[in-house]
Amino acid sequence: MTGDLEARRGRADLHIHTWASDGTASVLQVLDHVAASGTLDVIAITDHERIDAALAGRQIARDRGLPFEVVVGEEVTTRGGHLLGLFLEQPIPSMRGLAWSIEAIHDQGGLAIPAHPLVPHPMCAQGFALRRLFASDNLATRPDTVETFNPTAFGKFRHDAVLRFAEELGLAQFGASDAHAAEAIGSVWTSFPGRSAADVRAAVLAGTTRHHGAFHGSVGQLGTFSQQLRKYARDGRDELRGRVRRDGTGRDHGYPGGRERPPRYPAG
Repeated sequence: MTGDLEARRGRADLHIHTWASDGTASVLQVLDHVAASGTLDVIAITDHERIDAALAGRQIARDRGLPFEVVVGEEVTTRGGHLLGLFLEQPIPSMRGLAWSIEAIHDQGGLAIPAHPLVPHPMCAQGFALRRLFASDNLATRPDTVETFNPTAFGKFRHDAVLRFAEELGLAQFGASDAHAAEAIGSVWTSFPGRSAADVRAAVLAGTTRHHGAFHGSVGQLGTFSQQLRKYARDGRDELRGRVRRDGTGRDHGYPGGRERPPRYPAG
């Protein structure tokens, strides 16, 4: 019976990067990969400091009738570490306080989830700050949970401590691939009752999610880093070419209209 119940749970990978930030796959490649794998019901595109690729991805998935939903997200750089904002319609400004950023996400009806927490690094929310926010009476500035399973080197380093932290505070499990390459998508996921984006959102808030998957291998992460370096070189050339030509184009953000300045997915 337990296996049957687990089989009916949806699967979501809600931390994925594309060409629009530091990912090595375009929006179209991400969507094609997820469609081909057939294992995920919900994904979120969470590029750094922008949501245009996520908005394009959501619309393309709808237009194509793909068998999964795309959540619009953003990995926001705050003064207290990286923060996942999910179910957004407007970008969240960067380099504000962690509490301010969480409240801004909640103002849009989104979920606010610190990414790869507890690592002693400026990109990661620290335990003392998170404890203060979770203990606060101000629900608007309280995170909805933390990323309890991040398979990157950051996440692996403090994985056991994050699990103890989440269990102590009674937080929902939340696992995501933090994929910067298409092949990493779905390597870690969150299971939840239901199949839809609305279902996974409700499950995080209800604490009925579970995380699953495996850590990224060191060789694979080095390979992704090499791809990122090549991408940055290509991006630089394309930006320079567009400025020299003054033709209103720049680097490719990985979706139709993504070379235009400003980048914009064509409506309709």
